[in-house]
Amino acid sequence: MLDGVLKKRIDPPMNRLAVVLCRRGVGANSVTVAGLILGLAAAVAIAFGSLWGGLVLILVSRLADGLDGAVARQTGPTDLGGYLDIVFDYVFYGIIPLAFAILDPAANGLAAAVLLMSFYANGASFLAFAIMAEKRKLATEQRGRKSLFFTTGLAEATETIAAFVLFCLFPQYFAAIAYVFAAMTTWTFVSRIRLSLKSFG
Repeated sequence: MLDGVLKKRIDPPMNRLAVVLCRRGVGANSVTVAGLILGLAAAVAIAFGSLWGGLVLILVSRLADGLDGAVARQTGPTDLGGYLDIVFDYVFYGIIPLAFAILDPAANGLAAAVLLMSFYANGASFLAFAIMAEKRKLATEQRGRKSLFFTTGLAEATETIAAFVLFCLFPQYFAAIAYVFAAMTTWTFVSRIRLSLKSFG
């Protein structure tokens, strides 16, 4: 929901930083892999109770996630880059709720499971829609030029990062935040199903 609004503000500094990285020979895939490693490190930090460390690593990881696209726009996007970007995003989205479940299984386990189920359904609907859109040669640039057809929704990357930040700042409210965000993600899933009925029915 907020990705489109923030994109206009974030893209210019990201593009400037991407130019610097390209001049130093840093490729987009390297930035993507770095983002995943930082995300996994964030999960480890959270699971061991270092929530501030986890928060910093989450933010740096998502900086890398945005930066890899900017680097790709400088050097030319590739199918491998697009594949790694979306796969590693979903690994990151899953590992952070799992880390909170490990941190406190009794308090967080059920809420984390519900959130992960909503992510699973939403991710499946997103990727299946992208496959069908490619089959029908549909295109969109609502979120800029992407390797896949990006359908928008109530729960997108910005909202997910905001939820993860709230988890770290207010861990005692993890379950409540997780249930609210799971509801938002489920709404996005249902909206995408309705869109598929309209687009492919």
